[in-house]
Amino acid sequence: MKKSNIKRCGVTVIQFLFIFFCFSFNSIVSGQEKRPNIIIMMSDDQGYGDIGSHGNPYLKTPHIESIGKEGVEMSAFISYPNCSASRAALLTGRYPYRTGVTAVTQVDHFMNGSEITIAEILRDNGYRTGIFGKWHVGDNNPMRPSDQGFQEVLVHKGGGIGQAAGPAGNTYFDPVLEHNNVSKKYEGYCDDIFTDASLDFIGKKDGKPFFAYLATNLPHFPLQVPDKLAAPFRKMGLHEDNALTYGMISSIDYNVGRVLEKLKELGIEENTLILFLSDNGPRTRRSKNDVYPGRWVSNLRGTKTSVYEAGIRVPFFVKWKSKLPKKVNTNTMGSMIDILPTVLDVANIPVPNNVSLDGKSLLNLWKHGTDSNLDDRAFYVQMHYGPTPFKYMHFGVRTQKYKLVSPHDFPHGIVHQPTDHELKNVLKNLELYNVEEDPTERINLAQKHPDVVEDLLLRYENWFDEVTEERDAKGIQRIHLGEKEQLHVNLSRFDWGGPRVISRFDYGGPRVIEDNQLGYWRVKTEKGKYQISLDLPEVKENCIAHLKYNQIHLTLPIDKGQRKVIFDNVQLPDGEGNLHAYFKTNPLGLATGPLFVDVKLIE
Repeated sequence: MKKSNIKRCGVTVIQFLFIFFCFSFNSIVSGQEKRPNIIIMMSDDQGYGDIGSHGNPYLKTPHIESIGKEGVEMSAFISYPNCSASRAALLTGRYPYRTGVTAVTQVDHFMNGSEITIAEILRDNGYRTGIFGKWHVGDNNPMRPSDQGFQEVLVHKGGGIGQAAGPAGNTYFDPVLEHNNVSKKYEGYCDDIFTDASLDFIGKKDGKPFFAYLATNLPHFPLQVPDKLAAPFRKMGLHEDNALTYGMISSIDYNVGRVLEKLKELGIEENTLILFLSDNGPRTRRSKNDVYPGRWVSNLRGTKTSVYEAGIRVPFFVKWKSKLPKKVNTNTMGSMIDILPTVLDVANIPVPNNVSLDGKSLLNLWKHGTDSNLDDRAFYVQMHYGPTPFKYMHFGVRTQKYKLVSPHDFPHGIVHQPTDHELKNVLKNLELYNVEEDPTERINLAQKHPDVVEDLLLRYENWFDEVTEERDAKGIQRIHLGEKEQLHVNLSRFDWGGPRVISRFDYGGPRVIEDNQLGYWRVKTEKGKYQISLDLPEVKENCIAHLKYNQIHLTLPIDKGQRKVIFDNVQLPDGEGNLHAYFKTNPLGLATGPLFVDVKLIE
């Protein structure tokens, strides 16, 4: 009898444990399935005024605005004044200077491969991750999207289609793009191509939540758009650049609508967090003396690359139908560095122990309209060219109420250490605005509130010292050659550095087509035998090609009109250094660099 009871008890315990573990496993799986899908849609150079509901008299953006109508609009969301910095901030939740990013080209846009991105964290917590469109923080290992957590990748190289990073002659129509690190020619308009790929990714059914980063390259230059989209704005009599820009924004709005409709079709709209924002303000001038007539900027001051409001205040809309209230508009300041911690909060994922964030979660603000953790915070922006940040030059400190500004008419020209005389003049002419009462930044309050100026300047100085110390400790990220992750590396002028590259941005005489003709590439090499080929610009006479790396110096003759020269069986060591490739037609003349350098590990 007792044995029988024991046996029955044993069976009961086993059954109980089996049921318990099955229930626990199903609960875990169910919990993962309930984690929200996440979609971030980011446009490129779309200003705060490039939204119909922001008073634009010409433009309608109903699909973009619908996100805010069904959720939350942040009317004081602050970005960086240029593309790469904002993208680095979004991806890492950290100030761009920490990550290595100062500007947008020639190593200034390289984000350090050691940074932990939003895609890496979500991937490691069961999400599918995909990027479609613009990346712009490094095109080679270890900086590519696939190196930084994205499992599905369709992007263009560099900062834009048609730039020096990609193939010559590439346009927004039928472009050559990078699909999972393989170049491929596509048919159609780039914005539609990126959206099509994101819709395919969203529609994949594998039981996992997804993170889709749809980062269109519109309305960034060059202004290329189907005529049918620009035609309505031409009929309004708008300046041609505005007609093309607004046509591109119409394309963005149309494709945002396609994404929203896809979520409804799949029945996953309720549990999908949807963000729409831009990376920086609009490009409204070609130079400080050449403004596009009639561009609506919502009465904000400045332009892209400026630290005034038009350069850094961007559209921001978010909805999560099952969790967030509708038709909420908050003027509480948010920023690019807040996106990563907010997304982790939404997904109930803790910040990894090895990650130190600068941003704060905005989720409570979205849900309840207020969050004391966001009180008395400051957001810091600074922008100039060259890989070395200079204290006090072209920065802004923005709080909820006040903004301290160190303006500059030509931030591209800040490439050398300013003299003490220049710095004293900068500090003497700092500007202070009450951006809550004076968002157009008309009334300079620096003389009226010197205590506020001193407080914000001290905050800036402490911030600058901290982030640049971390940046200096890491150094500029090197491109890796010969590693299994990328055996064939294409080096372009977009990624080279050096003094002649920097000097092209300096003040002086008018720029000419020959500017920026020589640089070098910072690389890290694996020991092996390589084939290194140089794609050349027009060579007008016989000359000599040079290839240098540390102690190696190889030369080959080039004939007039030759377009490629190949160095075979080049033995490179393990190490780090600067890879120089150039040709000289005159031993006493300046060297000229190639358009591209292909580096292949062959043994």
